[in-house]
Amino acid sequence: MAAGKCVVLLSGGLDSATAAAVAKSRELSLFALTFVYGQRHDIEVDFARKIANFLHVASHEVINLPDSLFKSSSLIRTSGKEILNYHTDSIPTTYVPARNIVFLSMALAYAETINATHIFIGVNAVDYSGYPDCRPEFIKAFQKVVQMGTKSGIKGNPIIIETPLINLTKGEIIKLGISLGMDYSLTSSCYNPQIDGTPCGVCDSCRIRQKGFSEAGIPDPALHRNYGK
Repeated sequence: MAAGKCVVLLSGGLDSATAAAVAKSRELSLFALTFVYGQRHDIEVDFARKIANFLHVASHEVINLPDSLFKSSSLIRTSGKEILNYHTDSIPTTYVPARNIVFLSMALAYAETINATHIFIGVNAVDYSGYPDCRPEFIKAFQKVVQMGTKSGIKGNPIIIETPLINLTKGEIIKLGISLGMDYSLTSSCYNPQIDGTPCGVCDSCRIRQKGFSEAGIPDPALHRNYGK
């Protein structure tokens, strides 16, 4: 019998799939949330559905948000901006304004609604693109928001924000997922894939993924998918 309920932010990418697998390993009942917000890589939503089915989640909600909320990001299809295919020390153009604040806020509302005890999010502060809302400092601050701004928090039983990957390298994340039986052929990481889902191979996300599988010493099963089939 499941120990309780958790909300999982499931993007369809490698990190969120691994975070979901960690939640599953704790014998929690998974309630997944996926967001459509005008992202170029909206094919990831199809992969999120595949992951949800693979992990036998209790529920999977796909939520549509207006792309006008995030249009300053080059990750948004209608932004008219080019994705720069390299990492710099500054916050990249693919930064989506306050994305994790928005997503976590909605996950928090959902968690209170269904009486979930935890929220799992696959943020990572080691091998990542420099987004400020992926850092431990942000998660710590948001946990304070949970404690101060929710009924459960005020009553002394706040919902816990779980970030099991935050201090792991991409290679370590992949090894963890493999140990939990995660099938990474069901994930998509590319920021700018072709219409059939074929990854560009040069964006930050593709490069970080490639580096991770190389470090883990494991072939990327996504490379053997039959794209367009």
